[in-house]
Amino acid sequence: MRNRLTSCLVVLGLMLMMSMPSPAFERHPNIEAALQALHQAKEELNHAAHDFGGHRVDALHAIDEAERQLRICMQY
Repeated sequence: MRNRLTSCLVVLGLMLMMSMPSPAFERHPNIEAALQALHQAKEELNHAAHDFGGHRVDALHAIDEAERQLRICMQY
């Protein structure tokens, strides 16, 4: 239950962030595209029927870290 709530809050936060126009989008369209691709991959993993041999959780953590790093990049 807690994981599901956390996932929902993360998705909601990402949706809010993605709905706001980003001034960095024009400067970094490839990074913005990468963020969208990561978001889609995360959705696929969250709704997958299995855990990919125990690697789903690690992949989700890696996506979170990659998103964090890309958002930092967008500031420059």
